[in-house]
This record gives sequence, C-alpha cells and structure tokens, in this order.
Amino acid sequence: MTNAIQKRRPIISPELRKQAGSALIKNLFAGLGALVRLDPRSKPEKHGVRHLQDIPYISTGNTAHTLDLFIPTDSPGPHPVVFYVHGGGFRILSKDTHFGMAMQFARKGYLVVNINYRLSEEQPFPAAFQDSCQAYCWMCENIEDLGGDLSRVIVAGESAGANLVTSLTIAACYEREEPFARAVYATEVVPRVSAAACGIHQVSNIERFTTQERVPSFLADRLQEVSRGYLRPEHPPADPALDFADPLVFFERAQAPQRPLPAFFLPVGTRDILLDDTRRLGAALTRMGVANRTCYYPGEVHAFHAFVWREQAKRCWKDQFEFLDEHLG
Repeated sequence: MTNAIQKRRPIISPELRKQAGSALIKNLFAGLGALVRLDPRSKPEKHGVRHLQDIPYISTGNTAHTLDLFIPTDSPGPHPVVFYVHGGGFRILSKDTHFGMAMQFARKGYLVVNINYRLSEEQPFPAAFQDSCQAYCWMCENIEDLGGDLSRVIVAGESAGANLVTSLTIAACYEREEPFARAVYATEVVPRVSAAACGIHQVSNIERFTTQERVPSFLADRLQEVSRGYLRPEHPPADPALDFADPLVFFERAQAPQRPLPAFFLPVGTRDILLDDTRRLGAALTRMGVANRTCYYPGEVHAFHAFVWREQAKRCWKDQFEFLDEHLG
C-alpha cells in the first residue's frame, strides 16, 4: 500500500502564527538591546557620555511618557541634539531596546533624547504621534539647560519611528489644526535634518505590500498587525489627521510648507519589504526641491543598521554621519 501512513504537517492557525511572529521579533530586538547594554564597550561612561534614565516628559505616571538622555561630557557644548524615536510597528519595543541606537549618536558627540511613547495595543493612532509631539516640546523647553543646541536638531528613527519623525517634520514646518501639531509648530524649532530609516510611511494602505506574491506570510502578518493595530477600523478615513499616519501621501501632494523643510537622510536595504516607501518619499522630496539623500544598501533587510557590528551597518552609519556633518555645518 502506497503512502499508507502519511506524515502531516501540523496545522497552525493564523492567529497563533501571528502571535508567534510578534513574539519572535520582540524578543529578537529585546535581546539585541540587552546584549548591547551588557557589552562593557557600550558603557556610556567609557565614551564620555552621561546617561540619565526614565525622565517624564509629561506627568502621567505612565512609563510610556518617559525619555532617556545621553549627554556628552568630554566635549564642550552646546551639542547638536538627536531626538530619537524607536521603531517596532507602533506595537512593540521601547527606548530601552534602542539603547544601542542612541549610543551610536552619543559616541559621536550628539546629545540624544531617546523617547518612549504609547504603543498601539494601549492606544491606537494618533496616541504615538501625540506623545512624540509632547516629547519634542519637552526637548524644546529643556534641552538648552542640559547643553543642547536647538539650532542643530536632528529627528531620527527607524521603521515606525521613521514614520513618526517624518510626521514631526510636517508638524514643525506646516501650520496645522491638530492641537498636538500646533504645539510643535509653536516651538519654532525646525529640525536641520530628518533621518528616517527604512520607514513605513503609508499605514492606511498596507495592502500595497501584502498582496505581492513575493511577500512571505510571516511578513504579511506583521504588516497587517501594524496597520490594523495602529489605525483601528473605526478611524474615519477622511480625518485630516491621517496625514500623520501617511506622511508619504502628504509629501506626494507637494503642498508648500510655511517653513523650509530640513534635509532628509533616507537609508534602506534593497531586500527590505518596505523599500518602496523610502524610494517614493525620496522622489517626492526631490520633486519639491527638498535636499535629500536616499541610500540603498544591497542585499540588506529591514533595520539592518541596528546590527551595528556588520559591515553594511557600519557603512550606513558612516554615510549618515557624513550627511549630518554636511548639513549641520
């Protein structure tokens, strides 16, 4: 009898597959962050950096409303400031998982503001962006007393964080009706550079990725989670605030800003599923006459530059610091 006994693969439900995938990514980056912190070479004091942790930027008692500061101590201020917003699909990760990212900047003499924000499982859009705006306002009010230079601010982030800093750039340069965006505009502090790495810049239309045959189900699941978690179905599609979930679409409309836009540094790997968002954003900025540099790293996947010891990651960071030197003066 042929095939009398067949070995069958276990059937895994879509929901279980999604949960396993989320846990895998979360644990990967949490482990990476822990490894970096445990490495004696990453100790802030070894690099002339003072690390202040868990500072509330609004008084809610929620750890989501805290930030860390990385303050250079071996060079005289005022220091250029990096306002860093972590990625994680708006759903996972934190400033602590991105300790290594902050240290990359701090070791080069930047004063780093590394923030937490409410994740989408706690509060959907626009909570993460509202929190980013409030943290930005805190920076504008306090950073000069800590040795920062508000005339040399960089907003930086990767993935979902890239979305949030690109949206912050809109709030700083365009007069908007939303109270949280108005608060950013009222600071009159416009970033000199927006460094948006491997961003997801159009959350409302995730199907542009998930319907592609080349996208594995594992990645399609993650992208669906991002979109459905951040933009709940009940969110009105005509809400103007959606510009801050879809900053790519906003820039493709080519609306003239009230204040000059900063230069954009846009790094991405050529195997990143989100590659096209970076490509489109760079093209939109070029059409608007905005200085930008879109850097493509052959064969690299999403957020590859987080693995800072790898050669392509080193190249990406080198390219970024050269761009910052060029545009900060």
